[in-house]
Amino acid sequence: MTDTGTATVPGTGPAGGFPYRLIATDLDGTLLRGDDTVSQRTRDALAAATAAGAAHIVVTGRAVPWTRHILDDLGYEGLAVCGQGAQVYHAGEHRLLTSVTLDRQLAGVALAKIEAETGPLYLAASRDGLEGDVLVGPGYAVGGDLPAVPFTDASDLWSAPLNKIYIQHPTLSDDELADTARRAAGGFVTVVMAGAGVVELLPLGLSKATGLSLAARRLGLKAADTIAFGDMPNDVPMFGWAARGVAMANAHEELKAVADEVTSSNDEDGIAVVLERLSA
Repeated sequence: MTDTGTATVPGTGPAGGFPYRLIATDLDGTLLRGDDTVSQRTRDALAAATAAGAAHIVVTGRAVPWTRHILDDLGYEGLAVCGQGAQVYHAGEHRLLTSVTLDRQLAGVALAKIEAETGPLYLAASRDGLEGDVLVGPGYAVGGDLPAVPFTDASDLWSAPLNKIYIQHPTLSDDELADTARRAAGGFVTVVMAGAGVVELLPLGLSKATGLSLAARRLGLKAADTIAFGDMPNDVPMFGWAARGVAMANAHEELKAVADEVTSSNDEDGIAVVLERLSA
């Protein structure tokens, strides 16, 4: 990534000695440990930084319905960027502030082009809105115990506005599937790899950076004020936007390659390690 040239340096920042005014954290594999909890050490480090004047924004690939319960459990009341940047959500008010939907006609063309290269795909889709269901087709594997609604009739997939479509393949790896999808349909949709078994088709041009920039603007903050933490290729645009990008030790090599720093893993309090150092 390229630095904006105006990022603050440790000890001189605007937030009472903490060098960044905005902390942007991915959720899975970054803020959350492997058991989907946030350690007390990380909670304390974030609390100290926010007490010093910094804002914290969660930036996740999960749409709001798959994110809200985690934010509520954390007692998180600020803004969250969900759905790979498609949604800006006010957690304290349980209110969706902005939402971008996928052009379903373009998505259908994109799927056809991808399947022409790969053969049949396993599909799922995230419907728009605070209560939007995730529809899951035959063969698609949903991680964990996240709520989903099965479908068998393909027309159900297109019957309501969508934020994204998820694709899986019986033999291709996630990286292979994402690369193939990007080559076949990159002119119609944005393709991201967001985690194990999670390859997504998004509105063209959408990224976490899109949503983060909108959320930051609402807080009167800019890229130069921001340190970002992540672990997957879908975090690359966020690192490109932020003044500093910190990859977790467990991060995908594609993200590590553009990071300014690699910290400890999500299970070893990697966010706290950096925040504590910057606060010292």
